[in-house]
Amino acid sequence: MASIFSKIINGEIPSYKIAETDSFLAFLDVRPLALGHTLVIPKNETDYIFDLEDEEYAALMLFAKIIARAVKKTVPCKKIGVAVIGLEVPHAHIHLVPMQQIGDLNFEKERYHFTDEEYKKLAKSIASNID
Repeated sequence: MASIFSKIINGEIPSYKIAETDSFLAFLDVRPLALGHTLVIPKNETDYIFDLEDEEYAALMLFAKIIARAVKKTVPCKKIGVAVIGLEVPHAHIHLVPMQQIGDLNFEKERYHFTDEEYKKLAKSIASNID
């Protein structure tokens, strides 16, 4: 059965896309820890990130770096935190979370809620800041 991320890739479930290549997709997390919390995924459905082939893993990390820079340009923060949890969705993914302090990367804290228009505006703004 396809993961929720594969359904997003296939257009079966809408998302707030930031960037897309033939191999990767970046979109806003709909249960964000912070404004600008972004997910970066390979289009190849692989459950465990360390099961990706070396070239795909390296390319995913480089794609995430590009997206992280755009998020940081868009959302005022000290740094972009990076997390790979891998338990909630059986599809490799990287969380990019704008941070002011270490506790901002706590996945047990209450999530933010934004309107559809706020998500759309933010995704467009981040996309416009990609170098």
